[in-house]
Amino acid sequence: MSNDVIAAFTQEQVQSLTGLTTGQLRHWEKIGFFVPGHAAESARSPYSRIYSFKDVVGLRTIAVLMGKHGVSMHHLKKVAEKLSAYSAAPWSEIKLKVWKREVQFDEPETGRTRGVVDGQYVLLEIIDVIEDMRRDAAAMRERKSDQVGKIEKHRYVNHNQAVIAGTRISVGAIQRLAEDGFSPDQIIAEYPRLTKADVSAALKHQTAMAA
Repeated sequence: MSNDVIAAFTQEQVQSLTGLTTGQLRHWEKIGFFVPGHAAESARSPYSRIYSFKDVVGLRTIAVLMGKHGVSMHHLKKVAEKLSAYSAAPWSEIKLKVWKREVQFDEPETGRTRGVVDGQYVLLEIIDVIEDMRRDAAAMRERKSDQVGKIEKHRYVNHNQAVIAGTRISVGAIQRLAEDGFSPDQIIAEYPRLTKADVSAALKHQTAMAA
């Protein structure tokens, strides 16, 4: 997997990448259908729900099965139970297929495609979302042109601290480097994703807050 791909995702990012709702994610976790890789005891604590890349691939697979292929949640629960014998993360690790709204997979023992629940053998096209996920996750990491030189606050980023838009780099971190005598070029050397416009915006923001 490319190092450019985000390794950990917030619940909001998962919603963006999969189209699933917060309510669905919370309900699935509650009933044990799909639990994120990191789940703190308190759902209200910062970063209480963090999803791995594998988690998001699995959730997107489920979303495709439900939305594009009309597979029911009732059937998916049965599939999850059956596939747990083959993998701890079946939605992301097993290549799945669909026939008449029922999930199929390649049986490890024979290599033949069969229904996960009914056991019937068929010939079908594989559902593979992992490459789409790699592309979209990498795109999420790219900053948009209108974010350069802008400051933002976000409840899921650095505990609502002011940060450079499109990054997790706090305005305070840039200010501290400047106070230590770092020039804009030296600050950018420490944070290669930044531009001089970002550094200037951060220093102006701190000055305005102190006024």
